[in-house]
Amino acid sequence: MRFSDSIVALSSGKLPAGVAVVRLSGSKTRFAIETISETSVPEREVALRRLKQADGSLIDTGLVIFFAGPASFTGEDVAEFQVHGGRAVVSALLQTLTSIDGIRHAEPGEFTRRAFLNGKLDLVETEALADLINAETESQRRFALLNAGGAQSELYDAWRRRLVHARAMIEAEIDFADEDDIPGSVSDTVWSDMRRLSNEIAEHIAGFHAGEIIREGFDVVILGAPNAGKSSLFNALARREAAIVSDEPGTTRDLLEVALDLHGLKVRLTDTAGLREHAGTVEGIGIERARKRAENADLVAVLHDMTATVPDIELPTRSRVLRIGTKADLVSGRKKNRPEFDVVLSAKTGEGVTQLLEKLGELAEEAAGAAGSLLPSRLRHVELLNEGNAFIEQALGQDDLELQAEDLRLAGERLGRIVGVVDVEDLLDVIFSQFCIGK
Repeated sequence: MRFSDSIVALSSGKLPAGVAVVRLSGSKTRFAIETISETSVPEREVALRRLKQADGSLIDTGLVIFFAGPASFTGEDVAEFQVHGGRAVVSALLQTLTSIDGIRHAEPGEFTRRAFLNGKLDLVETEALADLINAETESQRRFALLNAGGAQSELYDAWRRRLVHARAMIEAEIDFADEDDIPGSVSDTVWSDMRRLSNEIAEHIAGFHAGEIIREGFDVVILGAPNAGKSSLFNALARREAAIVSDEPGTTRDLLEVALDLHGLKVRLTDTAGLREHAGTVEGIGIERARKRAENADLVAVLHDMTATVPDIELPTRSRVLRIGTKADLVSGRKKNRPEFDVVLSAKTGEGVTQLLEKLGELAEEAAGAAGSLLPSRLRHVELLNEGNAFIEQALGQDDLELQAEDLRLAGERLGRIVGVVDVEDLLDVIFSQFCIGK
């Protein structure tokens, strides 16, 4: 796709910086290079150039790299200017480039949008690229890199091709039943494969929560009675004073969250209000929020003060529970060996904190499964996969070939929407490549 205007933007990090990268894409790229450097640059080679404003004054001396389209990120002519990362330098360069007729500032995500519209990326790869940029942990990086490399797209496209093939076989039987080259029945070949495909899609969908954990983090909520040591432990794990610690019950009234990197996975830790009866209005709101938050958590860490009587706390039914005994520094060694606790610790001395972090990392790793596996990475994918699989199941449950063919068409369309490609010529391509129709 050819765009009438060219776009430019700062593509590197926050200024000031050691080096700033300004990216330019579009038909005016080559002209812009020759205008501000007063010379051309070879393709795909780093060239040192003096970059000048329209009046001939020097902006900076920097490196210029030119990528001729379509062999570029966006599919258009692209240039990257590497200059010193001062605000004034970058501002002057951007102002000079946008003063050239036909060049404007890029909108957010516009370079990637052009790459998609020019067929350089599909929708799944585009989403994975955003995940790669935002990756905070090793597992997020690996997961995003796998999808950005096209592995997920290849899986969905392979499923779509199987649906196209099945539909082509069915429609061939309907329309060309008198031809010798058309099989008399497609039930054994098509429907057995469609049943396998339905099972494969269902199994893939089941991995969505593991993909969510990798992308969004393993969700751990801390629950306990007032003064059980929740905020002290939260601060110890966060390694900063993130929560107010006080002997007064009800100090924590809102949800506080911090992210940890454990075993290469993001773990989201949430501190909550102490659970107790007869709380005030504001504190009661905090307690209700704590209970709701715990119901949807991957893990609930329930803290008990080992120096006090263990209170009867109503625990969420859907979340896994890890029982933690706190204030180990205030009890004798013999009293620490209590089987009802998975971990015993002291936030004050640090005893048991490392053991807890290791345990949280293991549980997060277990919940996430293999970070290198092909898992759904977006709710959008899951919704379309569910819709597609419903159409496959519908086709498997009826006998009318025409209705079955339509169901498979709709299923293939849903899978095509995931990657953003639905080719209406696919069906004819399959028919003419596999059968001698019209010989």
